[in-house]
Amino acid sequence: MSVSTLAAVSAADAVAPSGCAPLPVLGRDVTVPLVTGGEVTYAALDYAASAPALQRVWDDVAAYAPYYGSVHRGAGYLSQLSTELFENARRTVAGLLDCRDGDQVVFTRSTTDSLNLLAAALPDDCQVFVFETEHHAALLPWRGARVTFLDAPDSPEQAVRALEHALAARDSHGPALVCVTGASNVTGELWPVRELAAAAHAHGARIVLDAAQLAPHHAVSLRELDVDWVAFSGHKLYAPFGAGVLAGRADWLREAEPYLAGGGASRKVTRREDGGVDVQWHDSAARHEAGSPNVIGAYALASACKALAEAGFGTLAAREERLIRTVRDGLADVPEVRFLSLFGDDAPRVGVLSFVVDGWNGSHFAAALSAEYGIGVRDGLFCAHPLLRALLGGDPQDGGECGAPGAAPGGTALDAIRVSFGAGTPDEHVERFVRAVRELVRGGARWSYRTVDGRCVPDTSA
Repeated sequence: MSVSTLAAVSAADAVAPSGCAPLPVLGRDVTVPLVTGGEVTYAALDYAASAPALQRVWDDVAAYAPYYGSVHRGAGYLSQLSTELFENARRTVAGLLDCRDGDQVVFTRSTTDSLNLLAAALPDDCQVFVFETEHHAALLPWRGARVTFLDAPDSPEQAVRALEHALAARDSHGPALVCVTGASNVTGELWPVRELAAAAHAHGARIVLDAAQLAPHHAVSLRELDVDWVAFSGHKLYAPFGAGVLAGRADWLREAEPYLAGGGASRKVTRREDGGVDVQWHDSAARHEAGSPNVIGAYALASACKALAEAGFGTLAAREERLIRTVRDGLADVPEVRFLSLFGDDAPRVGVLSFVVDGWNGSHFAAALSAEYGIGVRDGLFCAHPLLRALLGGDPQDGGECGAPGAAPGGTALDAIRVSFGAGTPDEHVERFVRAVRELVRGGARWSYRTVDGRCVPDTSA
C-alpha cells in the first residue's frame, strides 16, 4: 500500500460536517456520572489545554498503524513507506504554514520543546525580548540569553510601541530575538503579530511566534505575518500524539549544536587516535531530530492540518465567534462574573475566555461545574503567572480552600476559571455551560466539597 492509497482509505472514512456543524471528534458521546445522580454527555470545554482528537485524525492513524515501520533506517517496505509518510507530513505542515524557500520544518514534542530548541540555537550574546504576558513555554526557555521582559500592554498599539522603545534602547547591535504569542492562552485575545514583526525587523531583530493557541483557530502564514519562526503543538491542534513543530529560518538552526546528540542527527562519526570521536552533523531538519522519529505524531499532525484547511478556517472562526457571543451575551447580566482582558471586551479573540466569580475561588467553581453539570474547564493560573498577576491586580495563587472567597467583590482574586472551545464543540455544550454558571452564581453549589491535595473535590464522606 502506498502513501497515496493510505490517504484515500482514511479520507473515505471521514465524514465531512455540513454547514457550520462541529467537526467530528473523539469523545463526543462519552457520558460521565453526576454527584447529584444520573449521567450526562461530557462537555469538554478545555480545548486551550488539549483539544480532543479529530475523528479524521484517528481514522488516518488507524489506517496507517499496521504499516508502521522505522523511519530513515530500513530498506524494508514498511520502513520505506513510513519514511515517505514522515517526509510527506513535513511537506504538508510546510504548505499549511506557507513556508518560504529555505525554511525548515523540525518535528518536536510540543511548543515548549520547540521554543527550548530555538533557545538552545541562539547565537552567542543574543538578547531576547518577551512580554510578561507570555505562557511559561515562551517566557522561561531563554535562561542562557540576556532577557528583557516587557510589561503587560493595555492595547495592541501599546504593545508595538513598547517593543519599538525596548529595541531602540538595546545595549548592543548583536543578535536579538523577539518572542510573542499569536493568541493569549488566558484571554484568547489576538496579538498584533504582523506589526510586532515589522518593529522587530526594523531594529535588526528576529521574531518567533508562539502559535500554540492561534494555529487551531486561524491560518498561520510565515510569509504574510513575516515572522522568522513559528512554534505550535499537535495536542492543541486535534492531534494529541506527542508531536510539535518549529518551522522557519534555517541558519541559526544549522549553525547550532544539535538539540539532542544521537542517531539520525549525525551524518558521519569517526574515532580519533586520542580516543574521542569526530562528528559531522546533518544541516537539514534531521540535525535536531535525533532518535527514532515520532512518525505517528507527525502523520497525525499533518492529518489535522489537512482537515482544518479543508473545513476552512474562515468557516470555523465564524462559528467560534458565535459561540463566544453565546458566552458573553448569556452572562452579560451576571455582575458577579468578570471576564479578564488586556485589550478590552471587544478585542478580537479565539475561543478562550477566562473569568473570576465574586465569592468563589476557581477550584471550587470548576469542581462544581464538573461534578454537578458534567462540564470540564480549567482553573488556576494557566502557566502564565505574571499575566494573571497583571490581570487580577495582585499576587495570584493556585487553588484555595473550598468555600473560601476567592474573589470578594472589589477584592483580589486568587485564581481564575477558563472556558475554551473550538472546531469540535457542540452548541449544546456552550449553552449548558452558560446555564450552569448562572445557576451556580444564583443558587450556589448543590453539593458539598472539600480540599484534597490543594484541589476542591466532591465530598463523598457523608
